Amino acid sequence: MMQTTIDVSPAKRSTAITLNRLVYRICRHWMGFFSLLYGLYVGLPFLAPVFMSVGMTPLGRLIYTLYSFLCHQLPERSLFLFGPKIMVPLSDILANWKVTNNPLILRQFVGNSALGWKVAWSDRMVYMFTSILIFAWVWWIFRNKIQKISWKILVLFLLPMAVDGTTHMISDLFGLHQGFRDSNAWLAALTQNAFTPTFYVGDAWGSFNAIMRMSSGILFGIGIVWFGFPYIEEYFKDQAAWIKCKFERAGLLL
Repeated sequence: MMQTTIDVSPAKRSTAITLNRLVYRICRHWMGFFSLLYGLYVGLPFLAPVFMSVGMTPLGRLIYTLYSFLCHQLPERSLFLFGPKIMVPLSDILANWKVTNNPLILRQFVGNSALGWKVAWSDRMVYMFTSILIFAWVWWIFRNKIQKISWKILVLFLLPMAVDGTTHMISDLFGLHQGFRDSNAWLAALTQNAFTPTFYVGDAWGSFNAIMRMSSGILFGIGIVWFGFPYIEEYFKDQAAWIKCKFERAGLLL
């Protein structure tokens, strides 16, 4: 029987070696690549208000448009930069823009020179995704001293966001700013109005809703990193070791 051999050209061999070296470096320094790419994804929403504040409106609008596919961008549930308040109450937004309860119209408000400019995604998204980046760096520093957590522990970290997000969604079905998560009368009754009225009503900074979105978002980030990143680290270590072994057998230098 005639045997055939596959002739690999020098050009293809050189390309394969180059690609393997690139993959090896990515595997060895994956946290650096992650920080760069994910940091860009997390940082762009903060650049939108920066661009708006310095008059680079087209760039700011472009970022708002891109991230509008990922987030509701409701201004009363967003962080504002370059204004007097980090979060702007709905009453101030309506007074400075349009009187409406339509979320499709409300989300179009990106801010102005008087109120500041909103970050291109909601406060919940900021806390979720920014906390992943921050705790990824913390985990990386202490990764050899931190034990893995089980999926059951992960569920406990994700549960607050699931409860908070689901109740917000159900509440909004009754009409934006008209549901039980807007007035939080149930919480006022439960705590016997121990806090100021502004704590219970709405989404302003310091309110129960804002605090819940912040705390559940941060817990989400901790859980994702603590559970998932040890497996990512193991995967890239294995891939780097496999490529190194191939090069050593072939007598090549990485």
